[in-house]
Amino acid sequence: MTTITLIPGDGIGPEIMDAALLVLDTLKPGLDYEYADAGLAALEKHGELLPQSTLESIARNKVALKSPLTTPVGGGFTSINVTLRKHFDLYANVRPAKSFPNTRSRFPTGVDLITVRENTEGVYIGEGQEVSDDGETAVLTSKVTHKGSERIVRYAFELARQTGRKKVTVVHKANILKSTSGLFLKTAREVAGRYADIECNELIVDNACMQLVMRPEQFDIIVTTNLFGDILSDLCAGLVGGLGLAPGANIGEHAAIFEAVHGSAPDIAGKGIANPCALLLGVGQMLDHLGKPELATALRAAIVSTLEAKDALTPDLGGSGTTQTFAKAIASRL
Repeated sequence: MTTITLIPGDGIGPEIMDAALLVLDTLKPGLDYEYADAGLAALEKHGELLPQSTLESIARNKVALKSPLTTPVGGGFTSINVTLRKHFDLYANVRPAKSFPNTRSRFPTGVDLITVRENTEGVYIGEGQEVSDDGETAVLTSKVTHKGSERIVRYAFELARQTGRKKVTVVHKANILKSTSGLFLKTAREVAGRYADIECNELIVDNACMQLVMRPEQFDIIVTTNLFGDILSDLCAGLVGGLGLAPGANIGEHAAIFEAVHGSAPDIAGKGIANPCALLLGVGQMLDHLGKPELATALRAAIVSTLEAKDALTPDLGGSGTTQTFAKAIASRL
């Protein structure tokens, strides 16, 4: 048996985690669960947002499934997600966006792409942030390295090979950000030269945004830097119906964390109407990572057939089902 760390989170987190486990257990994946706290639940129980015991659990098990967490606004609290990425050097943020039937989407068909975002560099490093004494000028440091660029682009090309995808699009702003984005693009070209079997093209980020909303079907895998990837991955989620269908993986050499990328939605917490699909699709990514692609494929097929049948869908998808009845409908198709 393989043990994974489960972080139920807060807000709707525990509800969608219960639903995800109901479906996951139906697959009989041969997994044991070790529960750990983070977010507001951890603050109430342990007096800190991210206890050392949670970090130790992830380090020990190397794989975690995480529900949404709340980082309190103000008070000097650091984002828990950013802290986890830094602590475990989870350099690859992997966000699929795929058209699903019977969703409130501008593209009910035709979208099937993955955004691979560099997760540890760029303007999100938190270094050199200053505001002048008169409050008139603010500066921060953006840092891009050859190592960081090389490993994220290599990850994107390897992912293309593993998943049978044919094209990688490098998104940049090297025409203006000649140092940082320029180094990223130069490194990407070096890496692309090692993968003659996969098409590589380059797009400036503003053009990439326009192309995505006009003809998203032209994209296969997008690889880009931290800030651009943050924006583009949410844009891609919007193409296919929003964050309720958006899973994410944060992957490093020694650990991987899989999640729903939406927030903890405290306004509907406890009502039993949260859509568990994003976390379930994150479970699919986790199963692929664990070398169980046949289970991941079965899970995704069950989600699609449940959406096609409009069986017990949650209110955000136009149904009158609950988190649990939706999960049971998906599990019944496995």
